[in-house]
Amino acid sequence: MTIRHYACAVAAAAVLTAAIAGHAGSTHLLAAAAPGPASWQDDLAPITAPDWDYDSAEHLLDRAGFSGTPEEIQKLAAMTPEQAVRSLVYYDRVPTDHLPPFEHSGFWDDTLTHFPPSRPAATELAMKNGESMGIRVKPEGVNRHMQPISDRFFYWLRATQLETRRVSYWWAERMLDTDRPLEEKMALFWHGHFATAENKVRDYRKMLGQIELFQRQATGNFGELAIAVAQNPAMLYYLDAGVNVKGAANENFAREVMELFTMGVGNYTEQDVREGARAFTGWNFENLDFVVNTVHHDDAPKTFLGRTGNFDGVDVLNIILEQPVTAEYIGSKLYRFFVRDDVSPELATKLGAVLRDNDYEIRPLLSTIFLSRDFYSEASHGSHIKGPVEHVVTMLKQLGAADVPGVPDFNRTTIALGQHLLNPPSVAGWAQGKSWITPALLQERGNVAFDYLLPNVIDFNDPNFLSRNGDGVVGERLRRGLDFGAAIALVDDPDDNPNMMTAFDLANQERDELFNTRVSGYRAWAQAMQRLIPTPRGAARINLTDIVLTSGATTTTDAVDALLERFLRLSVSDETRRSFVTMLDAELGTTDLARAQTYMEDPLRMVTHLIMSTPEYQIN
Repeated sequence: MTIRHYACAVAAAAVLTAAIAGHAGSTHLLAAAAPGPASWQDDLAPITAPDWDYDSAEHLLDRAGFSGTPEEIQKLAAMTPEQAVRSLVYYDRVPTDHLPPFEHSGFWDDTLTHFPPSRPAATELAMKNGESMGIRVKPEGVNRHMQPISDRFFYWLRATQLETRRVSYWWAERMLDTDRPLEEKMALFWHGHFATAENKVRDYRKMLGQIELFQRQATGNFGELAIAVAQNPAMLYYLDAGVNVKGAANENFAREVMELFTMGVGNYTEQDVREGARAFTGWNFENLDFVVNTVHHDDAPKTFLGRTGNFDGVDVLNIILEQPVTAEYIGSKLYRFFVRDDVSPELATKLGAVLRDNDYEIRPLLSTIFLSRDFYSEASHGSHIKGPVEHVVTMLKQLGAADVPGVPDFNRTTIALGQHLLNPPSVAGWAQGKSWITPALLQERGNVAFDYLLPNVIDFNDPNFLSRNGDGVVGERLRRGLDFGAAIALVDDPDDNPNMMTAFDLANQERDELFNTRVSGYRAWAQAMQRLIPTPRGAARINLTDIVLTSGATTTTDAVDALLERFLRLSVSDETRRSFVTMLDAELGTTDLARAQTYMEDPLRMVTHLIMSTPEYQIN
């Protein structure tokens, strides 16, 4: 049985939604394990040593990181609450020498610094100057004499797209391997908060630089981070800084900085947006460096949020930070990310006061949240739906995987679950919370677990990645020059079909064309793939047999209980637990693990797949 045949997906999603909406104080099947009392809700007073145990440490590591092994949880449990929280929040002395920097494939060169905004712009520039992006046109009279320019334009688009996928892998590996889990969890939060996307930025280097910024300043000062992001090339490009100039201010960034990044809707006027946009005029970038083009900056007086002066962008951001609502907005958003969705007005005021009283330093706020009674209360247990990236990294962490495997493909799995790392759907980032779960997405989460536990060997045939049948035909057709539509057509020999001629054959019939984008499309992929550093294509290295035996389990019932304890934070019904035991009994042919030790790995993976397909596994 796999989740692909799991007929209860719709009902399971309904159960999950109901559990999150109202589990507190209920007798629901998904009752949280060992939460604090309901009276702790909204209480930011710190818990004490008698309140601290293994379950508390597990809850903390689930939320402040990406879960952990029993050994990692026990290490936290052996500390006091203050020591445990401090070890996660104040991590500067924890070494990261084992985490390598991103290794570039070598796609970039300086001729791409002023990359044209479109293919027509690239070819028009070449027609005017005789070259573009460092590439000269062919002599006049040569067929498709503009072809090298078209090829070059599409090459960079394909190269940066491929390299961005490698950045995603690199970042996911850091999330899995780091000894500073909160650093990467906060970087993930900031990536969704200050959202930019490679599919518009079109430069993996800018995206990488922004992620590294989020890692460096993950738990630092919010005001300093806001200024750094406003001067970051990825954000400047994404929100159209290049067209924000004196006399024609573009309002995109000024609007989003208040609506999404700092204050929230309803706390500013349209006049504030216009005046704020004037303050940011002239802010731009050169390659990877922030610059201010003074000739484009409006240096006249501006009135913004009730203040008048000759403001620039930094002044505007500082004025925003002076507004009490800013601290409440940021504090509440952090709270929703780490604790639960519902934030009462009273709690928002308390969170804002902590942040404001500490001059927008993030660490004191996080420490207050992670130590609070509210964080460990009944209301906060079983209230967090793991986002796709968090879900996959947590799964690998709990499985004891040594690295992020290439099979299945990390990017494909998280995209299927609704989160394309480095490509959020809009400047608003991802919706979070219940938006991560629908019947279809719950079923897909089971599919993802299946693919990591029982990987599809067809995925190892990388050269055949475009073939419907895994036979390599599609890749071969593309190599010969067919356009994509012809290459994937279900015919034995497209050359026999006049409607499926190759791009080169078609080009020969069009002797007077300047360039052929179908040819460029293929050549772009080919050139990029020739330089791309390949992603290792192994499966996850995990050993569930060792995990179960190390737990001390001797029977199939013990084995199921060990797996449930390791992977779930909420209890399943007795009926569900018994069904797992019955399945394992049937697969092993015995209840004695010693008898089945040499052949129980796959049955354990099958049971684990079912556990990870439950609604209970999606929340903590």
